[in-house]
Amino acid sequence: MVSRKQLADFGYKAFSGSMMLLTVYAGYLCSVRVQRMLQQRRQRESTPGPES
Repeated sequence: MVSRKQLADFGYKAFSGSMMLLTVYAGYLCSVRVQRMLQQRRQRESTPGPES
């Protein structure tokens, strides 16, 4: 039989592990977004726009 403490420890480890994975995934998404933004900025600066 599993004690309450063991069950609580398992729940804590599962929760903290999922939060760690979520944090890593959010960091990945943020870096991809920044990379795309910088790429678009470089593209805009390299192509001459209409001069008024």
